[in-house]
Amino acid sequence: MISRTSSLIYTKIIKKQLSNSADSAMQQLKTYLLCPYWGSEHLDLEAFLYKAKGEGYDGVDMWVPESKQQRIRLLNLLEQYNLKIVSHQHQADGKDIHEFCRSFHYYLNVAAEVNPIIINSHSGRDYFCLEDQLRILDTAAAFEVQNDYKVAHETHRGRMLFCPAAAQTLFDLRPELKITADFSHWVCVTESYLENFESIMTEAIKRTIHVHARVGFPEGPQVPDPRQIQYREALACFTRLWSRILETRAQNDSVITFTPECGPPPYMWTHLDNNLPVASQWEVNLYIRQLIKDLQK
Repeated sequence: MISRTSSLIYTKIIKKQLSNSADSAMQQLKTYLLCPYWGSEHLDLEAFLYKAKGEGYDGVDMWVPESKQQRIRLLNLLEQYNLKIVSHQHQADGKDIHEFCRSFHYYLNVAAEVNPIIINSHSGRDYFCLEDQLRILDTAAAFEVQNDYKVAHETHRGRMLFCPAAAQTLFDLRPELKITADFSHWVCVTESYLENFESIMTEAIKRTIHVHARVGFPEGPQVPDPRQIQYREALACFTRLWSRILETRAQNDSVITFTPECGPPPYMWTHLDNNLPVASQWEVNLYIRQLIKDLQK
């Protein structure tokens, strides 16, 4: 296992690539570190928020309840515990693009009811035609203008930004498009550490306003445990990417949000004999959170 001391040495090696001015800007960057609800759904809302607050997170990253009454409760609890939220839109559906866009707009409004700093959106489908993808992006852009909320479209398998090439086409056509960078999906889809997509990665990093920090590898979206030495290549890839995001964001803005997002089973591998997780999701996410903090020191 990679120790805490080894982790600090490792992040210092990554940071040597930064200039002194970039390093100074990074120290001024406000980074909100958010706790994922994914994997803690068994907890009552208040119990989850209490746990996240007690662990020192700045906020939470989660989908919002379907019930209006529960959304009001969530908003009140967020205020009570002084926690920020990145809310999710993932439910949009429809038998045609017109119905889909109406559904998409409705769920963006639902996600906005809890006063998020960003709405993270699982936008579209990977099989939608380009014209329909653009309609969805334009629906989100109009929503942003009307409601003064930022929508970050996640780089997620099965969605419009499922791979670098698809993203580049949309980047070219919609200069204002902003993303949630979950590059574990791109590593999986391309079966690579993205070494052949440098220009696209540079553009994607410029457009990143939120990060789902999970360590993937070419054969899957999540390594079993990034603390283990056998996954150091994967960890190195993602630490470099997160460092570049921090540096770029520091040069262009004063705020970035990160969610350590190691997931529960079936993302988390399990033992064959008892189907129990091979590692603690909660502890792995705390490890990733510390890595991100160390990148800014």
